[in-house]
Amino acid sequence: MQRIIKCSLPLRTLLIIMSLFIPIKAATQEYAIGADLSFLKSAEDQGFVFRENGSPKDGLTIFRDHGYNWIRLRLFHTPARLPNNLGYTIALARKAKEMGFKFLLDYHYSDTWADPGKQYTPAAWEKMSHRELTEAVYEYTRSTMAAFREAGAMPDMVQPGNEVINGMMWPDGKLPENWDNFADLLKSGIRGVYASCPEGVTPPKIMIHIDQGGNIEKTRYFFDKIKSYNIDYDVIGQSYYPWWHGTLLELRANMIFMAETYRKPVILVEVAYCSEPAEYKNRAAPFAESPDGQKEFLDEVNRIVLATPGNMGAGIFWWEPATYGGRSARDYFDEAGNVLPVITVFDKFTRK
Repeated sequence: MQRIIKCSLPLRTLLIIMSLFIPIKAATQEYAIGADLSFLKSAEDQGFVFRENGSPKDGLTIFRDHGYNWIRLRLFHTPARLPNNLGYTIALARKAKEMGFKFLLDYHYSDTWADPGKQYTPAAWEKMSHRELTEAVYEYTRSTMAAFREAGAMPDMVQPGNEVINGMMWPDGKLPENWDNFADLLKSGIRGVYASCPEGVTPPKIMIHIDQGGNIEKTRYFFDKIKSYNIDYDVIGQSYYPWWHGTLLELRANMIFMAETYRKPVILVEVAYCSEPAEYKNRAAPFAESPDGQKEFLDEVNRIVLATPGNMGAGIFWWEPATYGGRSARDYFDEAGNVLPVITVFDKFTRK
């Protein structure tokens, strides 16, 4: 006689337990080795010369020769001082695409920098109602995407908003108080991307980007809310700067959490470390702030991404390695334009 065992656990609890034993479907996408090179053209236009082994060399060529296969470019609506308007961005994207790079477009939906501490609405949209703003986001996204397509520089991936953990286009889309508005704005941007693609053309993948690389709880809160609004996207983007976003162990834990919980590819779309003392002058650093320490940092972070369950660690982008003028310690180049050792991190992964 077969015994029937009754289970007192609620069905929802049983389903959760069962899901823990379902393997994550392995992702098969190409691993993205990328950099945000939004200032590179501006530097070269002003006469700055990038160099490798002391010899002048085209900036994009340096990255391509060391295994980089993606470029990320930001787009501001109507920038007053910064170069990243539509024409500038199309020109750089077209050159990168012609050289074989894939292209991630980063909509800031602002006239200037948008990040967790500031999300300024473009001046042209400041007096709009919420309904008018959602329509403006849709039309602007659709028309600018069409311009990229017509120029032969169609993005392969798009992020509608930059580091949007606190929303975008404040005050209308500010979080946590205006989740309904933020969801409308985000959906409008995504609809604009899709609307720019003719019938039969595969649209770019959609990335949603926040800045919580080492923080599971904030990541859970944000992406659970995104799910509750039925917002469709393809890739999770995270920023990871260790002085802001936690230890390498915390990064590892969050990569595992995201892969197992949301089952979507994860890209560390902003990563950086300094080649000279800057962020750790008065405290112990995880790596030396030196050219060799910068290289060691990227190598370790890359290994964590590669080890993400189910191959869900889909890539890593440096921010921003090729600036000029207000040079940062996070650059890949010294003041004379010579490329630093960090450029060689991916050689062993990409060369035969």
